[in-house]
Amino acid sequence: MQQQLDELRALASRAENRPTQTGIPRVFMVQGSIPEHELAAVYDPMVNLILQGGKTLTVGEQALDYDPATYFVMSVDLPAAGVVRPAADGSPYLAVALTLNAAVLADFLSTLPEPAPAAAEQGFSVAPVTPELLDAWVRMLRLMDRPADIPALAPAFEREILYRVLQGPMGWMLCDIATPDSALARVNKVIQRIRREFAQPLAVEKLAEEAAMSASAFHRHFKAVTSLSPLQYQKQLRLLQARKLLVTAGQNVTSVAYEVGYESPTQFSREYGRAFGLPPAKDAIRLMSSIQARRLSFGQSLASE
Repeated sequence: MQQQLDELRALASRAENRPTQTGIPRVFMVQGSIPEHELAAVYDPMVNLILQGGKTLTVGEQALDYDPATYFVMSVDLPAAGVVRPAADGSPYLAVALTLNAAVLADFLSTLPEPAPAAAEQGFSVAPVTPELLDAWVRMLRLMDRPADIPALAPAFEREILYRVLQGPMGWMLCDIATPDSALARVNKVIQRIRREFAQPLAVEKLAEEAAMSASAFHRHFKAVTSLSPLQYQKQLRLLQARKLLVTAGQNVTSVAYEVGYESPTQFSREYGRAFGLPPAKDAIRLMSSIQARRLSFGQSLASE
């Protein structure tokens, strides 16, 4: 697998330290250190393959480590915090990802035999990478240098990547994403509502009705899929959006607290500090200083070339 990894690293080395489009639908890549406030975010459903270095992703109380020997699958939108690490020799973190599309999955699965029932409910996990999966990724990324081939070949390579994941221990996740009546799909439907209406009061009983579950079953399934209760999920969405507003829009703490759904700015500041380690205003100053330092460093590196 070393030869495959070497080629993938060479192909993805043009990535920047943010999600970088490849020109291939739903495929992006990233390289190097990533700003802290971008690593703490709501992650879209994806298959994520690390090519160099490592990453720790924390969802709720669970922390998952993965590196070039593994790949990561996330089947629902999840608020999470990430930490990336360079390789042991100092080479920068490097990764590629395929965003999962339920319609593409449903069309693909309709051509395959009936899958085995799900063995679990959790909406995210890590599995060992295989040579076959790496082969499919190599063919996909080679298309960056042959853009005219993308419309014809990218869908086939996407299906091959999905097929290799489907063959692995997390294949059931792909099936459940595309099965409207699965518990995961019903929880995901509710997650989309919470994301749209995160600033509104959360009526768990109504969400349970929307998922066609009893309140207790809904709470159990939601926690199993996301590692969070519905209220914890909403709180993380609010705090992540608040951080974004503080850093990118420069809004003051009180206005941000009300905008993301808090009735008490004091409670907001307390929960923000618990989540991010500093009160909102101090955290925003720290993050903006870090961003400015990055820009200055990037400008200096360009000037020296």
